[in-house]
Amino acid sequence: MDLLIANLVHGFGVALSLDNLLFALLGAFIGTAIGVLPGIGPVATISLLLPITFGQPATTAIIMLAGIYYGAQYGGSTTAILLNLPGEVSAVVTTLEGYKMARNGRAGAALAIAAIGSFFAGSVATILVAASGPLLTEVALSFGPADYFSLMLLGLIISAVLAQGSVVKSVGMVVFGVALGLVGTDVQTGQQRFTFGVPELSDGLNFAAIAMGVFGIAEIILNLERPEVREVLTTKVGSMFLTKEEWKRATPSVLRGTLIGSALGILPGGGASLASFGSYMMERKMSKGRNEFGTGAIEGVAGPEAANNAAAQTSFIPLLTLGIPSNAVMALMVGALIIQGIQPGPRMVEAQPDLFWGLICSMWLGNLMLLIINLPMIGMWVKLLQVPYKYMYPAILSFCAIGVYSINNNVFDVYQTVFFAILGYAFAKLKMEPAPLLVGFVLGPMMEEHLRRAMLLSRGDPIVFIERPISAVLLAIAALALGLMLLPALRKKKEAAMAG
Repeated sequence: MDLLIANLVHGFGVALSLDNLLFALLGAFIGTAIGVLPGIGPVATISLLLPITFGQPATTAIIMLAGIYYGAQYGGSTTAILLNLPGEVSAVVTTLEGYKMARNGRAGAALAIAAIGSFFAGSVATILVAASGPLLTEVALSFGPADYFSLMLLGLIISAVLAQGSVVKSVGMVVFGVALGLVGTDVQTGQQRFTFGVPELSDGLNFAAIAMGVFGIAEIILNLERPEVREVLTTKVGSMFLTKEEWKRATPSVLRGTLIGSALGILPGGGASLASFGSYMMERKMSKGRNEFGTGAIEGVAGPEAANNAAAQTSFIPLLTLGIPSNAVMALMVGALIIQGIQPGPRMVEAQPDLFWGLICSMWLGNLMLLIINLPMIGMWVKLLQVPYKYMYPAILSFCAIGVYSINNNVFDVYQTVFFAILGYAFAKLKMEPAPLLVGFVLGPMMEEHLRRAMLLSRGDPIVFIERPISAVLLAIAALALGLMLLPALRKKKEAAMAG
């Protein structure tokens, strides 16, 4: 306990430095803004801002990117409640009850409970990160190469299982991402792989170019296709003070949302969206006001908003302790760390204490900033929605090109970005979710490294993956998840065959 307090004191010392404090505020502000603006989201924004982090200290860069991620969870609720327009995927559920509350004249109460629930859940989840991080790190240090390989394989399978759309497409995206990660020079043999005689590919594909193209620019193209339809709320926001009855109903929902979000955020492939949907379904069954769902139940705002913020915070646990990204945003965080020359994993606590504890403590400060940024500035965020897309995107694209070029001062990286933007657009049209691709790209090379180490240590005997208890359990869970994923498809095929 004394050690934890000492580490937190050290972390606050890092987080409260002027640079880190300003970048935490900047991240929270940008996150809120992109949460408010529909169709952009934290994945696209972080991928677009990756080049900016290259010139910053690692701790400062990660603090800013983290602020964008959990800030987007706050911002998404504003337009979901006021305009029935979810700025972020995890805020889709908030529109169901939040917009009805706004139409009933309780927009202020809905916004207040969303911000307060988010702040409470974010703070609790940050305590969990601080407490569990060092414990999980000690466990992770007992992992061997075979265990790491099995863990990463499990992460890839679950990211495919929980992805939206077709199972086959999700698995295909994971495999494609792993294949992209293998492009470049083999570290052990020095042989070039899949470079097709292009010298610029000898160092592998540019992570920022892939992320920026597939998520950022592809999303911009898709948004330009869609007509802008924005129904502005005509009624006033009204009082932000909750009645005694609303407090009584919302408090248990916030607590339940915090619990389910904290748990689902840790799981590979989980995250804020899954947590908010899970919380909403729980509230429909457990809350005392479940009969009011569909007409503006405050529980339907309080629970999901608490859940998505708790999940956003706890998704950092597998990243910081195991070096495993639990979702696409965490994969971007891994990319940002690798750009900075830092290998995420269990050694981070000892090797990078400033980054580890500074990031955790900055989350508390960031949640407090977001509470202040969101409630008094609602009018400004609604005004931001009135800026036409056609004025915003030329500037964004220009900064993208400059940013990706500045990483290596190489125009080939810009060409890569354009290629992956076209690919990302094609994926969207084919309804292939790109998030598993990014997770596969990050984990692929790491899996290969641990696979080779395991095979070298076992003298080429693959039984090592079953002999080690941790590895065997992880592989069993992976096989179960894969079976559950394929079962509905096999059942449909069987029924179709019987009907034929």
